[in-house]
Amino acid sequence: MVTLEQVEKLRQRANISYDEAKAALEETNGDMLEAIINLEKRNRIKPPKGGGYYSSKNSQEGRKQEQYNGTTEDGTKVDYGASFGELMGRFFRWCGKIINRGNKNHFEVIKDGEKIMAIPVTVLAVLLIFTFWITIPIIILGLFFGYRYMFSGPDLGKENVNRAMDSVADVADNLKKEVKGEKSDGENSDR
Repeated sequence: MVTLEQVEKLRQRANISYDEAKAALEETNGDMLEAIINLEKRNRIKPPKGGGYYSSKNSQEGRKQEQYNGTTEDGTKVDYGASFGELMGRFFRWCGKIINRGNKNHFEVIKDGEKIMAIPVTVLAVLLIFTFWITIPIIILGLFFGYRYMFSGPDLGKENVNRAMDSVADVADNLKKEVKGEKSDGENSDR
């Protein structure tokens, strides 16, 4: 049995009269798609451009599908935001890149021009985050005991970064000399 709702849908889609829509649906026992195909065969309606297809879904469902696919009817890309899973994936990929970069660069401890130790920057960052109350005082004490620090690697091994590290070490040396009572040129200030 053909309902008034089916007749109305077919009439709107095919741009035909109520009588033609009702007759086409009764002929196909209420099958909307078959009715449209039969109307195309009789040249009552034009087939879609480019050999496309008709859909018996309403236009709202079609728009939802376009949103899901991320494209509109004309093929342009539409971004309606990312899902939580996609955002988490991006975050973890970003974290992986940062960790990889940290593993390629090293924090070196030097005493008297000889490299004592080198640790990946990732390890240094973890130490600074979780045990900063131990790590920072040890680094500062090391400066007063003649240790120097520098970074090596493709990202942090730049001259300006290491120049800043050297200037901090020089300040610590000057402060140590002032505390001992020496002048900066190496002479004792007691004379």
